Amino acid sequence: MSSAPAARRRLLADTTPLREVPAFRWLWIGQSLAGIGTQLTVVTVGLQVYALTSSTFSVGLVGIFALVPLVGLGLYGGSLVDAHDRRRVALIASLALWVLAVAIAAQAWFHVGSVELLYALVALQSAAFAVNNPARSAIVPGIVPRELLPAANALSGTTNALALTLGPLLAGLLVGTWGFQAAYTVDAVTFVAALVGLHRLPAMPPETAPGAHRPGVRSVLEGVRFLGTRPNVRMTFLADLCAMVFAMPRVLYPAIAAAELGGGARTVGVLGAGFAAGSVLAGLFSGPLGAVRRQGAFVVGCIAVYGAAVAAFGVVLVLAPDGAGWALWLCVALLAVSGAADAVSAVFRGTILQVATPDALRGRLQGVFIVVVAGGPRLGDLVLGSAASAVGEASAAVAGGAACVVAVLVLAGRQRGFLRYDARHPVP
Repeated sequence: MSSAPAARRRLLADTTPLREVPAFRWLWIGQSLAGIGTQLTVVTVGLQVYALTSSTFSVGLVGIFALVPLVGLGLYGGSLVDAHDRRRVALIASLALWVLAVAIAAQAWFHVGSVELLYALVALQSAAFAVNNPARSAIVPGIVPRELLPAANALSGTTNALALTLGPLLAGLLVGTWGFQAAYTVDAVTFVAALVGLHRLPAMPPETAPGAHRPGVRSVLEGVRFLGTRPNVRMTFLADLCAMVFAMPRVLYPAIAAAELGGGARTVGVLGAGFAAGSVLAGLFSGPLGAVRRQGAFVVGCIAVYGAAVAAFGVVLVLAPDGAGWALWLCVALLAVSGAADAVSAVFRGTILQVATPDALRGRLQGVFIVVVAGGPRLGDLVLGSAASAVGEASAAVAGGAACVVAVLVLAGRQRGFLRYDARHPVP
């Protein structure tokens, strides 16, 4: 009888990093609470812009104003992280994010009603995030032992997925009951937890000698050159791009909900929740991931499963009669599979990047990661959206999923060393 509880504990998420690494525990708690508030603001800004303009195009511009600073400053932010104490950089950037969260709440409380001001505040937030995120990511391998990094990354991924799920739900509740001010205020309050978590960390200066590295174009190019000569680290980015560019199905949801599944906005929400639920479940049952040695092979396998699930999602839409109730739930199940595969892939991609990258370059490689994560899905929206215009949404999902599988297998075939990557002997 005693073996059953032990087996369940091994299956569930490994909380050892939270128990044994106080610094990570504070960082995780702070970012988990702040993440929910951040998603509240992301959704609420869109709602407020639409309320002010009645224009979907104006809402879409919010994404552009957020994306451009993130991509533009992501590389420089990583360079900055490698030149200075990472705790200090993260704390200053987080303080800037908190001030901006307060400013967004203030414009709602004072009923300023300026779309241009909202755009500007969103752009500034994105610029601060472009510095804050590489700093926080570079901190984790400095405080968490190598063998616990998969568990730590799984815990962070789980709370990120929960934030993406709870944020829109809470935004609708708060805005509908108390107005935009309430949602923005919750974000400003919860973000204090991130500041507290960072404040409790020890100083984390880079391993390079003081003055040996200066942020700037030369520093950014040094990081890019490193990526070009280190195939295993490079594969973590290329493999992710296979999934995000060819098979990110979110752009298809509105048309599929209306034309294929006989629904509307609620059906779009259900499809998105299916993907998020898969990510959360993968995190909750991530206990065995810490024992995986062949992390590169798992990345390739997970992305192949991801693409196959998206392709199967499209096949269901092709074969099912319009409006069939069972089709919706089968689609949700397949999207949950894709979300779980993406979450597991993210754990190992993040771990490989953190472990196989020298400390002196971690910030710059995390900056590249930000650019890929921010730009990949946007490019994917363009690719699948264009394909859907030509062949229809269902066929675009089938083709995109199949292309993802083929692309990642071709890459793995050309870079067999990635399949042999051993977590005990990390080679960049």
